[in-house]
Amino acid sequence: MRHILKKGMHMKRRDFLRTSLAASALLAASKSLAGTTHQPIDNRPVSDMAFPEKKPMITYSDRPPLLEAPRSVFELEFTPNDQFFVRWHLPEIPKHNDLDSYIIHINGLVEKDTKLTIKDLKTKFEQVEVNAVQQCGGNSRSAFDPIPGGIQWGSGAMGCAKWKGVRLKDVLDYAGLKKNAHWIEFNGLDKAAYYKTPNFVREIELTELDENVIIAYEMNGEDLPYLNGFPVRLVMPGYYSDNWVKMLSNITVSDKYKSLFFMDVAYRVPDNKCECETPEKHAKKTKPITHMNVKSVIGYPVNGQKVYQNSHLVVRGVAFDSGYGIRKVEISLDGGKTWEKANLKADNGRYSFRGYYYSFKPTQKGKVKIMARATNNLGETQPFAKDIKWNHGGYKYNGIDEVTVEVI
Repeated sequence: MRHILKKGMHMKRRDFLRTSLAASALLAASKSLAGTTHQPIDNRPVSDMAFPEKKPMITYSDRPPLLEAPRSVFELEFTPNDQFFVRWHLPEIPKHNDLDSYIIHINGLVEKDTKLTIKDLKTKFEQVEVNAVQQCGGNSRSAFDPIPGGIQWGSGAMGCAKWKGVRLKDVLDYAGLKKNAHWIEFNGLDKAAYYKTPNFVREIELTELDENVIIAYEMNGEDLPYLNGFPVRLVMPGYYSDNWVKMLSNITVSDKYKSLFFMDVAYRVPDNKCECETPEKHAKKTKPITHMNVKSVIGYPVNGQKVYQNSHLVVRGVAFDSGYGIRKVEISLDGGKTWEKANLKADNGRYSFRGYYYSFKPTQKGKVKIMARATNNLGETQPFAKDIKWNHGGYKYNGIDEVTVEVI
């Protein structure tokens, strides 16, 4: 039997928890401003820590691995595997996975208890591809003030890839759903270090399934990187990535919702129109985060970059939403007083990054603030940072993006 040990798979554990020094300093210095927002922390240095199949990235922890892509990655419509962000919740991750013996177990309210190998996925079902953005619900959390607990992500806890695999619906049809089937529970191979810590288990309703929800084994034409869920993961386009279970090992079908920590406590926002609350008074009623809101990020230039006066400067970046599609991206050079349309690149699918570019010549020396905002096909537009309301989880930030360059 061929044994699969992905290159560099043994995890270094010289640090139990490595937190961004910049984030820690800002947290210590932050003032309670009754729940405001600003731009996410930017220009953090990449780490010298070595992770399997990854270039140097912004690093918050090595156990569990927490890696953020630098801003410059978002010049591209598809994020390279070696710079795709990493977010694990539990520290005990298998050091290797044997591709030949790996099993996905489908059980519960199914006609036949089913165990599928990776080979089964590749030979027994139609192979499909979907281009989709994966984004952590806490992406840009560092924009909230006071800063909520959790990873102090900048804007790089996201990426877009070409995912290949099989439809979840086809796999469930193969196992045969019983009439009273209503909920689907997903579990992976990561484990907690402390036995009382809950596993990272997610549930969705059958009504949330469509042909784009897949069990993926390839990412951008290659095997999934180890840290991104090798050998298989759930892909739920349009949804925040807390639903995208990595190293998927078990699918259980049931008739009733099962109370779970990562459904009932974590990844929730206030259940009101603004999805907001104050640091002094948290909302009593909450709801899970599900579909992503409209967002854009400038990939080039980056903050603090020096550019020449009268040079031909091309602003490049990406925009996306939950699947309605991007109608336009606009650029402002005067603090948001006036806006001009950027050029949209080819549409790679409604769940994908939509690239954009905008050209201008900076005529005056000094600092220039470049702002970008996206509008989707529903007419939803990114708000100014000052108009985003606070929530204690630090979720769903989508303020107008900005970078400041120096014209010399």
